[in-house]
This record gives sequence, structure tokens and C-alpha cells, in this order.
Amino acid sequence: MHPIPFQIIDWTTVEKTEHPGETGTAFWQTLHFQGLRVRIVEYSAGYIADHWCQKGHIVHCLEGEFVSELEGGEAWTLRAGMTYIVSDEMSSHRSTATNGVKLLIVDGDFLTTGTA
Repeated sequence: MHPIPFQIIDWTTVEKTEHPGETGTAFWQTLHFQGLRVRIVEYSAGYIADHWCQKGHIVHCLEGEFVSELEGGEAWTLRAGMTYIVSDEMSSHRSTATNGVKLLIVDGDFLTTGTA
């Protein structure tokens, strides 16, 4: 990790990009730092991710609820105020949102397992 000086982020000024899911849409507001990515992500109602992800994340639910499912069949519902954490290559996971959700997602080099 490289040092990041103190800064305030006004998310209303960060551009939203659109990422279609298998169904529904994800809207990302993304900040990049060396070895670190910080995002506000909103899933529309009916969102199902279009892939099984192997990337590590810290995912904090800001508003609404979503389901994080593992490829092996396990699934967890996370509601506002709940967080999950996983390192790179530790699971195949994907998200679904019946009614839409707003998340804070942090990922980066600090979540690598050293096997990738």
C-alpha cells in the first residue's frame, strides 16, 4: 500500500458508470489509488451479476439488501449496516438484489492471497 493523504470525497461529483448484469444494472462510482479501488455501487431492482467473481472485496451495505451467493450454493442476505470480507481467489461469489441496493466496496492489493 502507498500512503494516501487525507482527503474528503464528495460522491455527488464522482461519475457513474453503467455495468449491465445478467439482469438489471450496476452503477459504479469509482476512485482509484495505487493498489486500491474504492467504489459506491448501486444495483437496480432485479439485478443478478453476470459472472462469478474471484476478486477479494470488503463490501458494506449502505442501503437496502442483497444476497451474496457462493458457487457451491451457500447464500447470505446482507442488509444495511452489514459487511462481508473475502480475499482474492477464496471463493466464487456473485450478488443479486431483488429491490435494489447501495454498497460501499473496497478492494485492492491488500486482499491478494499470494497464489494468483
